[in-house]
Amino acid sequence: MRLAIFDLEDPSFGASLVERKASIQTVAPADLDLAFLMVHEPADLGRLVELRPLIRPNGAIWVLRVKGPAATVRELDVIEAGQRHGLVDNKIASFSDTLAAMRLVIPIGLR
Repeated sequence: MRLAIFDLEDPSFGASLVERKASIQTVAPADLDLAFLMVHEPADLGRLVELRPLIRPNGAIWVLRVKGPAATVRELDVIEAGQRHGLVDNKIASFSDTLAAMRLVIPIGLR
């Protein structure tokens, strides 16, 4: 599995991926199965425009954001940004005690 992590400083996450035999790309390559993007403010969602071309047609971009009262990026912000960049949300998950994750994919009709 080929993946890349953008703007997330979490060495334990990277280590757990390597344990699972994931190939973490350090340069923004094309043909990714998964991309993980940490966003701290709604403007960070603009990076989706550069990440969408990097994923395979059946790949995904996981957008990570702070959850709870300290959240500055809302779920709706992620959904709307995904739509602007030709992506749809199809999964929401708790990434950790402090981070939420939303999976964005290329719609089946565009693959």
